[in-house]
Formats: sequence, structure tokens, C-alpha cells
Amino acid sequence: MASPPVNELTDRARAIFRLVVEGYLDSGVPVGSKTLAGPKNEGGGGINLSPASIRSVLSELEALGLLAAPHTSAGRMPTEAGLRLFVDGMMQVAEPSAQDRAAIERRLGEPGPIEAALEATSSVLSDISGAAGMVMVPRREPRLAQMNIVALDQGRALAVLVGEDGSVENRVLQLPPGTSPSALQEVSNYITARLAGRTLAEAARAMQQEIASGRSALDAASRDLVERGLAVWSEDAARRPVLIVRGQARLLDEAALHDIERVRSLIDDLEDKQSVAELLDQAREAEATRIFIGSENRLFALSGSSVIAAPYRDREGRVVGVLGVIGPTRLNYARVVPMVDFTARSLGKRIG
Repeated sequence: MASPPVNELTDRARAIFRLVVEGYLDSGVPVGSKTLAGPKNEGGGGINLSPASIRSVLSELEALGLLAAPHTSAGRMPTEAGLRLFVDGMMQVAEPSAQDRAAIERRLGEPGPIEAALEATSSVLSDISGAAGMVMVPRREPRLAQMNIVALDQGRALAVLVGEDGSVENRVLQLPPGTSPSALQEVSNYITARLAGRTLAEAARAMQQEIASGRSALDAASRDLVERGLAVWSEDAARRPVLIVRGQARLLDEAALHDIERVRSLIDDLEDKQSVAELLDQAREAEATRIFIGSENRLFALSGSSVIAAPYRDREGRVVGVLGVIGPTRLNYARVVPMVDFTARSLGKRIG
């Protein structure tokens, strides 16, 4: 059943609905009519109505599919439809505080390789939300600065790739029979001199074009060795995880102990990083932060979880990845949504 537009609710119903949702998001437990009754200055929820009148409105909201009453509690909690109505039509968000902004920028601005900044981003998102933080790693290949192939023993060599960003990676390479040390040196010089400044994919295409046109001065054995040296990184890059997840332990809070099966299901879902990455990828083209609530996404339908995700861009405005938070549907959306957006902008500045 589709939920009604928020403007179709009476003022009384909107006020009670808001207090139930905000109370549930704050405490993680259903909110009862006695909690909602009474003026604020007497410790109540701020609705100056009798519990009986409030119960009547709660029943109406439940009939509309916006609230639900768990069997073990006399209180109400928002349904997924209720949360969607609240997030889209009632939630009030504000920019992060100066203190929070400074903390995020400090964590992301620490010197080091970009991988460290991505790790820091995932951790800071977890700290912000009290749930799990996720960052999709940019799908960008390093550009070659230098490549050396050094013999290890008969039939094997160590290929050392140096990227323009200063990164260094080593891979063991199987050698064709009879490969000489001079051939290894020739291949290393060829790749460095002719293919430097290109990505691995660009280098492979350029080499194939040279060979096909007959412009390559390499013999057949050396050409084979160049192909092996480039392919070992191309294959490895395709297998690299594209998702960094931090803070899974935060999902096991006190409220989660009452619903441990749901949390276990969520943690199992997070192990399927490819599926999570595909979900986050849906936010790549979004102009603003996207929110997926519970069964709105097939992946987290069983665990009843929410995802808040935003793309991050480089200085030229190109989307290079997506970051986000995943946790129970009772996330503090009003606080986490602007934090995720600000973190995405801060990481974009760090990416350059």
C-alpha cells in the first residue's frame, strides 16, 4: 500500500508521527502513547493530549501503513514506508558543525598515499554514523613511469612496476624457455622508454599497434615477454576489491542484541562486496545523496538495513567513486545525510 503524501496528514497526525519516528531513531525502541503524552517541560514528548487520544491517532497512522506495533511492545515504530515519508517530506537537515567538518577534513587531509585517505574515509563514515562506512575505490589504473624485469631463477623473473604516483608493485612473471638476461633488459628499456606515461590498458594497445604495423624492433621472444609483463597487472587490477568497508563491529550495539538474526544477515550481506559495490554504483549519477531503505533494495531486504550513499568527484567534476554508510533503518538520517555529503566533497578535494 502506497503511503499518503505528508500534506494529507492532519497537523496532529504529523506531529505525533514525527515524534514517533524521531523517538525511534534516537532510542531504537518502539515509542508508546504514555511517552508521547504531556508537555515537554514535564518530561513528555511534547503532545498535550491524553494517552487515549494519542492511541487513536497512532491507530490511524498504523492503518495507513506508516507505523507498526511489534508483538512484544505496546509502542509503535515506523515502517519502511513511514521512514521513506519522513525522510522525503519531514526530515530537517543542517550543515555539519564546524567541529565535525574540521575533524573530517583533518582525517582525510593527513599526508600519505590515496589508499590511506580512502581507508580514513571509510573509518570516519563509521565514526559519524555509529554503523559501517563504505568507500568504492576509484577505478583508475596507475600510469607507468618505469618497469624493470629481473631474473629470479630459471623460468621466473620479478617484474617491478613503478607508477607516476610513486607507487611500486612487484609480480612474479613466468619466463619463456631460454630467456636471456639481455632480453630482460631490452624489454625493461622498451617498456620504460616507449610506453611510459600510459596506463596498462593504453600501453597494451600501443604495443599491439606497433607489432601489427611492423614498427616494433623487438624479436618474437621479447614481444611475448612484454605482453606477459603488462598482462600480469591488467589481470590483477580486474580482481582487486573495489570496496573498503570499516566499522562492522559497530552494528552490534545494545539494540542489535534484540534482533541478532537481522544483524547477522546484514554482516553476511556485507561479505558480498561485489553486490554491495553494485548497489553503491546506483548513486554514481545522483546529484545529491541517495537513501535506500530496507526492502527498497533487494540486497538488504532480509536484514532490513538502510544505505546512505553519495558520489565523490575529482577537481574537474568527474565522478570517480561512491562512499556511504550502511546500518539499521534507525540511522540518524538528519545528521548522517549531510555528513556523508560533506565527506564526499572533502574526499573529492583530496583526490585532486
